[in-house]
Amino acid sequence: MDTLYDFFLSPYAEATWQDILLEVTAVIFGLLSVLFARKGNIWVYPTGIISTMIYVYICYTVRYYGDLIINIYYTMMSVYGWILWANISEDSSLKITWCKAKDWAIALAITILSMVFVVGVYIYFDKFESWLNYVDVLTTGLAFGSMWLMAKKKVENWLGWLLTDLISVPLYFAKGLGFTGIQFTIFLILAWQGYQIWKKEANEGRETRKTI
Repeated sequence: MDTLYDFFLSPYAEATWQDILLEVTAVIFGLLSVLFARKGNIWVYPTGIISTMIYVYICYTVRYYGDLIINIYYTMMSVYGWILWANISEDSSLKITWCKAKDWAIALAITILSMVFVVGVYIYFDKFESWLNYVDVLTTGLAFGSMWLMAKKKVENWLGWLLTDLISVPLYFAKGLGFTGIQFTIFLILAWQGYQIWKKEANEGRETRKTI
């Protein structure tokens, strides 16, 4: 029991109740966002914006600049995705589909460029202080690429999230953000379910187009 306390609760020993409430609120809205994403529901974006804006503040206070940049990007991409999905009735081409070579190339470019950018930020602020920062760079890149693929409704976005979540679970526990670590554990399960749901819909859409 003491080991569990030290691992999960001790990082919150000096946290205020406002800090804990903020993180829990961000976690709740983050989970709602992924649940909506799994169903392809546009509410993925407004709920996600609330979560990411809170995390911008949290990451700034604990000086995790990679995560800070991720959440600023999430917020901007959520606005972009919200507009894109809202116009789905006018743009019938925005369906759940598989990536083509061009999509992979763009996602890879976004991933690499974002990693280079975050490295630059860490170097500028002289904040490469532990292995956590290097992992932070990797998860930032993966998340950037995955978010773009989600906005474009590509099935493979879930594969990117699976890898991001798998790395993020131990990362956030190590950072002392236990509630967020639990959130990413649930994200991992939801991402797998989302992949199965979107894969089925994309395959059904592909078969439908073949018969037309």
